[in-house]
Amino acid sequence: MSPREKNLLIFFAAAGFLVLNFLVIGWYRSKHAEIARQHALAIQKLESAEQFRASREQVTDQMDWLASHEPKPAANQDVQTALQQLCQTQAESAGLTITSQNPQPTDAAAGLYFHRAKIEMAVNGTEEALYRWLDQLNTPEKLRIASSIRISPNVKDDTKIDCKAVIEQWFVPVPPAS
Repeated sequence: MSPREKNLLIFFAAAGFLVLNFLVIGWYRSKHAEIARQHALAIQKLESAEQFRASREQVTDQMDWLASHEPKPAANQDVQTALQQLCQTQAESAGLTITSQNPQPTDAAAGLYFHRAKIEMAVNGTEEALYRWLDQLNTPEKLRIASSIRISPNVKDDTKIDCKAVIEQWFVPVPPAS
């Protein structure tokens, strides 16, 4: 083989080696970028899972509390009536004067597990009696709250307070008969 042929063969071998290296390096870079993207995605999923795990304990405690305090299924009218009677008796025992009672429509949207019975009451009395009444009605264990409270001084008597409150009771409705 002549020296020119040897040089040509070496040139083609070097050119082939360089082209092959460029192809392999390009393939390697694309694979490296794909692996880096997958790694970043895996880290993001791991962080998300760790956040869920961290909040799981709190949510589990809340679910356990709700399961232990879940009321028995009841009809809307029964819950509304019981709530009205409770508010009335508690107001009277606290020494408040009931000026009006207005049952509100029950929040019973389709698909909700809990429904809410509501009553709007207007009472007046002393500040201490009013706070005692509100304290007795706000009972998280029984899923009952005063969701809206408007307090104003009584126009006729400076020692009394007028209060308009919306009392809500969450309950599980009776499932419809099939």
